[in-house]
Amino acid sequence: MTKAELIDAVAKSADVTKADAEKTLGAFFDIVTSSAKNGDKVAWPGFGSFSTSQSKARTGRNPQTGAEVKIAASTRMKFTSSSTLKAALNTKKKK
Repeated sequence: MTKAELIDAVAKSADVTKADAEKTLGAFFDIVTSSAKNGDKVAWPGFGSFSTSQSKARTGRNPQTGAEVKIAASTRMKFTSSSTLKAALNTKKKK
């Protein structure tokens, strides 16, 4: 789903204008980003949570040349789905 398709779907589902849907989604992502920068976890019960994790500096290899490459330590964004979402995604289909 593209950004435009997501905005259309949210606008239709919430019965708001596309501009309002885009503004709301933008605010949501801004808040998740700023919370992650502060080291906070953002959780939505029944859906999941957004948090950060740290990766250590390491040495990798360039797949084309085989040369060693230093990979810097970084902060990564992580999404963990709730048990409710997992159950909804993994329902058994009746044959």
